[in-house]
Amino acid sequence: MIPFLKLCLTTLGSFAVLFAAAKLIGHKQIAQLDFLDYITGITIGSIAAEMATELEEPWKPFTAVLIYGGVTLLLSVITNKIPRTRRYFYGAPTILLDQGKLYRENLRKAKLDLSEFIVMCRQQGYFDLASIQTAIFEYNGKLTILPVSAQRPATPADLNLAPEQEFLYTELIMDGRILEANLKKLGLNLTWLDRQLRQRHLSSARDVFLAVCDKNQKLVIFEYAKMSGTEFGT
Repeated sequence: MIPFLKLCLTTLGSFAVLFAAAKLIGHKQIAQLDFLDYITGITIGSIAAEMATELEEPWKPFTAVLIYGGVTLLLSVITNKIPRTRRYFYGAPTILLDQGKLYRENLRKAKLDLSEFIVMCRQQGYFDLASIQTAIFEYNGKLTILPVSAQRPATPADLNLAPEQEFLYTELIMDGRILEANLKKLGLNLTWLDRQLRQRHLSSARDVFLAVCDKNQKLVIFEYAKMSGTEFGT
């Protein structure tokens, strides 16, 4: 019974340490991995797994997790304070295509061949390389593309239009439940919400799956809906 209890405690401890280390490193670890993030992620994961089953001396992998997390945090501080060090720790963006010219040496530096480069362009919707002005391979492994001006979508500024500024929407009703705190944040109340529902011939919030509203009091409502006919793909 004692060994099983130790296993449970060390497993829970490894989970807590891994969670704390991930929070310490930040959301970047789960968003876009660069070279150091990749190394840190797989290493901390391996150490945490070892800690979960280490019954005799769990403090050793625990210390290792703290060291790796601390080093990652220290490097983050250094690269923020001294931006030029980012080139040494993370690498630098590489221009692969510019003004109709493909750079073979830069493709080699990025460890890409032409087929991989073409696939990455297609994934971003560029099937014709002639529509690309500049393609940059970022240090996190992503391809950034600047299209030829004549090929990019027209914007309201191009058409001399001045559309009204849109704002973020806030959830007011979720799954039939009113979020009163969000109502107050927008300066609204239950009376206003009830009036809006009745104008849309809804008796109560229980009839609403989702309702969102912006700062201009633009309310968008999604009612509960049932699938009609067969399911998609069957």
